Amino acid sequence: MPLELSATLGPVRRTYAGTQDFPPMAKAYSEVSRVARETGLYERAPRFYAMVGAALVLAFGGAVAGFILLGDSWFQLLIAAALGVIFTQVAFLAHEAAHRQILATGPASDRLARILAGSIGLSASWWDNKHSRHHGNPNRVSKDPDIAIDTISFLEEDASSARGLRRAITRHQGWLFFPLLTLEGLNLHFRSLQYLLTPGKVKGRWTELALITARFALYLTPLFLLLPVGMAFAFLGVQMAVFGVYMGASFAPNHKGMPIVAADARLDFFTKQVRTSRNIRGGWWATALMGGLNYQIEHHLFPNMARPHLARARLIVRDFCESREVPYAETSLGRSYLIVVRYLNRVGLSARDPFDCPAAAQFGR
Repeated sequence: MPLELSATLGPVRRTYAGTQDFPPMAKAYSEVSRVARETGLYERAPRFYAMVGAALVLAFGGAVAGFILLGDSWFQLLIAAALGVIFTQVAFLAHEAAHRQILATGPASDRLARILAGSIGLSASWWDNKHSRHHGNPNRVSKDPDIAIDTISFLEEDASSARGLRRAITRHQGWLFFPLLTLEGLNLHFRSLQYLLTPGKVKGRWTELALITARFALYLTPLFLLLPVGMAFAFLGVQMAVFGVYMGASFAPNHKGMPIVAADARLDFFTKQVRTSRNIRGGWWATALMGGLNYQIEHHLFPNMARPHLARARLIVRDFCESREVPYAETSLGRSYLIVVRYLNRVGLSARDPFDCPAAAQFGR
């Protein structure tokens, strides 16, 4: 089955890749990794992260000051939206800390990731467990948790098995994707607590529970003490909605609509990471907006590479791919969202009744 890149706006098909679909790229990763290392791209960037951290502390301080000065006012919802953005930026830093992009040693990186994640109410252990499996097998059936069955179906067989409310959602999931992201903040908090409260060995369980409990106490207490109850709930709802949409909109363009890999396919590391990932154009502003996730191909090839070096790594990887005729998916942010919506609608057709209107089904493509 030929590979179909999702950087086009044509119909997006699933591609169950086997070794016959993706020619092996022997030693490809070692070659690009060697060039990146010789170029100094594996070095840490302490000044950059110090500046980002300082900017976030100042932004949070400004939000707190604005919250106190505004008092009982519906303009507080602007502060809530700002906090949603700030918390997402902190999540980006937690993600980078977990990948050891910020600090050199593993234990220090784990502590930093745990503190940063806990400060926004998330579990670093849960995220690390889920995200490590994703990095190991991006878009691989039954192995990548990011395409596992959920409210949204990313595989046609999952869509066809949907029943009840989930079936109704799945049938139009492309159009519902961004509205549903307003609930993603709640989902992330729920998944974190669910993981920490599940029996079994959980690294840093009590530390993370203490951090999350302290975070919500420090956040919710002044909110409900200083604002009317209705306004406090509205504040919390806006903050959570902005956080959920921002998080989802930053991660969704990276793999959704790219080839799906069969569970039993045997792929080399370079092929597995490059052909299932998509970059977002935009340069520095996209990097700032998405916390470096716009360079998703390079992030998957060099997961511990600091954010400031990813742009230069992109030039190395792109030239390498061009010289070996390996598809390198890169598109604009807006176009990536169209791809994601069309892909989800395409998958969602499997949840439609067999007597649905063909014209409506065609429109969903």
